Parts: sequence; structure tokens; C-alpha cells
Amino acid sequence: MKNYHVAIIGGGVIGSAIARELSKYNLDVIVFEKGSDVCSGVSKANSGVIHSGINYVPTSLKARFCVEGNNMIQSLADELSVPLRWTGKFVIAKNNKEVNELKRLKNIGKQNKVPDLEIIEGSEVKEKEPNLSCVKALWVPTAGIISPYEFTIALAENAVENDVRFLLETKVIDLKKQKNLFKIKTSKGDFQAEVVVNAAGLNCRKIVSMLEEPDFQVYPCRGEYLVLDKNYSFLVSSMIYPVPVKDLGVLGVHITPTMEGNLLLGPSAEFMDDPDDKRTTKDMIDILLKEVKDILPAIPDNAVINAYSGIRCKLYPPDSGGWADFRIEESKNISGFINLLGIESPGLTAAPAIAKEVTKMISNHIDLKKKQTFKTRKKNIKRFSEKTHLEQSELIKKNDRWGRVVCRCEQVTEEEVIKALSNPLNAQTLSSVKYRCRAGMGRCQGGFCTQHIIRLMGEHLDKDIGKMRLKSPNSYLFSGRTRGEKP
Repeated sequence: MKNYHVAIIGGGVIGSAIARELSKYNLDVIVFEKGSDVCSGVSKANSGVIHSGINYVPTSLKARFCVEGNNMIQSLADELSVPLRWTGKFVIAKNNKEVNELKRLKNIGKQNKVPDLEIIEGSEVKEKEPNLSCVKALWVPTAGIISPYEFTIALAENAVENDVRFLLETKVIDLKKQKNLFKIKTSKGDFQAEVVVNAAGLNCRKIVSMLEEPDFQVYPCRGEYLVLDKNYSFLVSSMIYPVPVKDLGVLGVHITPTMEGNLLLGPSAEFMDDPDDKRTTKDMIDILLKEVKDILPAIPDNAVINAYSGIRCKLYPPDSGGWADFRIEESKNISGFINLLGIESPGLTAAPAIAKEVTKMISNHIDLKKKQTFKTRKKNIKRFSEKTHLEQSELIKKNDRWGRVVCRCEQVTEEEVIKALSNPLNAQTLSSVKYRCRAGMGRCQGGFCTQHIIRLMGEHLDKDIGKMRLKSPNSYLFSGRTRGEKP
């Protein structure tokens, strides 16, 4: 049973950001993730928005870490070679009553030290966004977009490159504190650590209950999204938000450009009993389209190529009409047990700042000494389709797999799929390929390329086809053969 300085439970954006920050120090760190890849839960199913801080109560942790994270994320993205774009955001008022809400948001933003906020006339908005009509809008230039799964994967893989150990498909079953060490029982054996960081997202209460009685409840809230074909990316260039819905504590159905060129519509907000209920529904698709068309009538019904959902981790019930702050705290009863509770939006933006704060908390227990050999991932990483013809020709001369296109929609080659399968985390599902090289993310949603990816998985992983999975430990792609085994 190996001893670790720090054990992190959860490989979402928060757990991965903490792991990467701790990898700067001479520490033995391990991360337990129950999914088949990092970013397999809440972290991947959001808008990928870098928030500015205009929506959060001044003096709250949400406001503090959002603004701090916003200021940190560009340099971090540069170190990780993750693309980021400062598109800016319009919060629009459709009538004079909503203009008062814009003034309120601007005032909150000023208190939170969000710079350069401006309320502008609808005619000025139309100059920048010709397909949009509104009375007035709040312009927020410090809002941006990033790929949430690419960002999280880069954090985790860079942590691994700096000697953090990630165990995927590893569920924490029990926790005990004995003397100065935590005994951690998992589905892959027993471990010990001096400090435990609970970054388990929706499962944060379960982890707390292993050691003490929780003083909070988790209320899962499902948000559904629609993905539009890239052909409609011209409709908007900025993020378009309505005035927030107060009684649900959410920001409302909005239109968000993505780094890949699609537009996202959503999310909805439905409180659920089952935290694993990630269905998408025809009724909600219709509702989302109707709400978005009130903002942007030019969106056609046939523009949608996919739908997905994520579950928010809320700390207040649906009938409260309230608001709950992040809880980032060490247990009062159990020294070294650090909990991150209710981390919903703006968790993605806040992740770098939260990671710094948790590292500071850990320093109260462990003497942190910086490594001399910390490695960033700062390098020019371009997809094959983004390279010049000369660069492409040179690669094909060296390895003809660069010249074989697997995914026609996204122009992904065989070599890019193989590199995705050779990731430092040893994630080996169809989705792990998809999120690293975009094969299967285009208009046909894998209709053409899935069979070719399966072939490459078989060749590269030397894995029986019956053991190949879609995205999670039990999501087997094939349940049996339609024909008998070959003689």
C-alpha cells in the first residue's frame, strides 16, 4: 500500500486543475476518477464559457474565484496549448423593464471589479450582431470561450507528465482517518494519503458521508444543450445571453459560439431526483428552439446536429428560489479533509484560482517545495487540417497514415486517431478519441468514421472488439455477433 501526500477524488476540471497545480511541487499525488476518462461528468457538459463575474454576489466565493480565474486563464491556456477566444458577451434587454436588470448587473460587475462594462443601444448591438434585435444590451468584453473537455484533458495530461498518478475507472468505496493518514478503499485496491481533496462534483456528499455527517444536500439540476451545424456559425460572433432567470439561479438559455465553429443553444434547467439522468428529450429540444428564436429568429429548425445534457451540482432545493455559494473548506472535525462543494457555474472559469487556494490549504499540512523540473505543454499544436499544404505533404512523406482521412466532416487523419489513443492517461474509449482529435464530432456525428476508429482501436490497442467501449466502464459498443465465430 503506497503512501501519497495528497489524494484527489474526482478528475473533472477542478480535480485536474488542482492536480496540475500540485504537480509543480515535490509531492506524490494520486487522482481517483470513476469514469473511463477525465472530464467525463459535469465538466464536459457545459457551455465552455469563461465568465467575467457580473452574475455573482459581491464578496461571495463565486465572485472572487470567477474574477481571479478569468485573469489567470489566458496564461494557463497558453502554457497548455489550449485555444481560447475572448468573444465578449451581450446580455440583452428585450424591453424597457429588462433594461433595469442590465443596470443591476453592471453595478454588480463594477463591485466585483469586472472592467469595461458598457450598456449600449440596440442599434449599436445590431452593427456587431446584425441578426440580433434588442432594446439595449450590456456589453461584457472580458467573457470568452474555451473547449471544456480539451482544457480539462490538457490539465490532467500535463499533471501526469509531471508525475501525478491518475487512476481511471476507480471508484472510492470507503474512507477512514487513522492517526495522521487517510485509508482509502477503492475498486482498484487500498491507498493511503496525508491529505484528501474531495472534488467529486455531484458525488461530493457521498464522499463526505464516508467520514462524517454532511451538513448539506445536493440537488441535481439537468441542463440540455443543442449543437448547431457549423454552416450556421455566421449567425452570431459573440455570446448572446438573456437577462438571468432569478428564481432558478441560472443564467437562462443563451447562444454560445464554440472553439470548433458550432453554436450551442441552451441550457435548460430541470431539477432531477436522479443525478445520472442525462437524457435529452424532444420536448426540451422544442422548448430550447422556441426560446432561442425569440432572441435570434434566423435559426432554422434543421440546423441542430446533436443534443446533450449535463447535471449541475446545486446546494439549494428547487422551491427555495435561492442562491448558494461555493463551499471550499477543510472539515472542522477531520484535519486534512478538504471539500469542494456545490461547484457549478462559474466552476470552469474559477478552476485555476480554486486550484491555487486548495494548494495554499494543503501547505498548512505539508511543506511544499517547488520542483526544478516542472514541464509545461507550451508548444505549437495544430490539427492536420490547420496545417499548410507543404506541412501536410512533409508529414505524409514521413508517415502515410497522415494522408488517410478517417473523419471526413472534421478532416481527422488516422495518425491523429492513433495519437489520441496514445494519451498519457491511457484512456481508451471511443469518446476519449473524440474529445482529443474531434473524430465523430462533425455533421454526421460519427456515421462515417466510427467503423474506422474501431478498426484503429483494434490495431493499436490489441483489444478484442467485444471489450471496446463508448465512454464509460460498462458502455460496451458491441453486445455480441450477428454471425458465428470464424472457423
